[in-house]
Amino acid sequence: MFVSENLNVNKKGHLTIGGIDTVDLAVQYGTPLYVMDEVMIRNACRRFKSSIDKYYGGKGMVCYASKAFSCLEMCRIINSEGIGLDVVSIGELYTAVKAGFDTSKIGFHGNNKTDEELEYAVDCGVGHIIVDNISELLRLEKTAEEKKSKARIMLRIKPGIDAHTHDFVKTGQIDSKFGFALETGEAFEAAKQAVECENVDLVGVHCHIGSQIFDIAPFEEAAKVMLGFIAEIKDKLGHEISELNLGGGFGIKYLNSHDPAPFETYIERVSEVVRSECVALGIAQPFILIEPGRSIAAPAGITLYKVGARKEIPGIRTYISVDGGMGDNPRYILYQSEYEAVVANKASEERSEKVTIAGKCCESGDLIGENMPLQHAESGDIIAVCATGAYNYSMASNYNRIPKPPVVFVNNGESRIAVKRETPEDIIRNDV
Repeated sequence: MFVSENLNVNKKGHLTIGGIDTVDLAVQYGTPLYVMDEVMIRNACRRFKSSIDKYYGGKGMVCYASKAFSCLEMCRIINSEGIGLDVVSIGELYTAVKAGFDTSKIGFHGNNKTDEELEYAVDCGVGHIIVDNISELLRLEKTAEEKKSKARIMLRIKPGIDAHTHDFVKTGQIDSKFGFALETGEAFEAAKQAVECENVDLVGVHCHIGSQIFDIAPFEEAAKVMLGFIAEIKDKLGHEISELNLGGGFGIKYLNSHDPAPFETYIERVSEVVRSECVALGIAQPFILIEPGRSIAAPAGITLYKVGARKEIPGIRTYISVDGGMGDNPRYILYQSEYEAVVANKASEERSEKVTIAGKCCESGDLIGENMPLQHAESGDIIAVCATGAYNYSMASNYNRIPKPPVVFVNNGESRIAVKRETPEDIIRNDV
């Protein structure tokens, strides 16, 4: 009935998340409101961890991609599940450190890390710095020398794989701002230069072919390409690469028509490729890392809104205006991302009409979605947009100087604030 297994309908006909009435949550905490199901997050972490332990014989690690959704409480949960973390900025790293995260399990990504970020990463002792370009490699070599340290690095590689996804979220092809290209020889030259550095230790290579990918074949092909590159480094440079990070990008169910493969199936099939390729290439099987983000956070979250107005344009469309919009969910205006929506206080009723859910920002394109099946919605109703746990809070803005919504976690019938609602005072806090 719903895209996420943690959603249901109670005896009142209201939508529930993790067994809690969403209408009650809207009354208690106000709207707009992000709601995250802690149990579902933990279950996803455990499924990934048990699968990688099973199929790689304990020689692998799951690293949650915190860009999907990061706050102190999320970092605490991920840390307590014993998995690693992928960060892409000083802010994400600082959040993890303040949450008490084990920094040896952190990988620092980014295509244009600042000197400040590199210095902080070295000071924190992060497990890997994923180097994106030669300039960064040279700056990191200098930073590590000054700090009398040795930085463990991976090189981010573009394996040239078509991930069959939106152009904006393809990252593994040659025309990408991320990483070193294999086709041009750039990646090999980067590896050669890294091996010659005295203050960095090239322990691994990394790739990420895109996001919201349903087909397993591109992941299998990426593994083959990356293992071939590891063999080339060994043969030509005499350097053993001991770790391979295959990134993330696993698709999730935003609509009932979506049919993503189970995590376990992806990990099993790619592990078979890794084993057979290592034998064929005559190389030791590297320690495998993966970086799920969306697939851990997105299904666990919903966003609750209150309907302000209903506007019917005969023969054209019906607008349902809510008290949020592109400020708390910019994915439709960026990617035309589709979502499922439910009138939370009428969840047992049929979705009898198709509407455009509009936000409150002063932009014509400020929409949550168009032609969305929905129960008949009127002013005062509560609308839940499903599977918003990833790239909603993390991409939120204060456009029109609108305060950002709070984040509430639910767990076994209890709810708690993880991030407070912003106030107008927060909006001007840094103004001078």
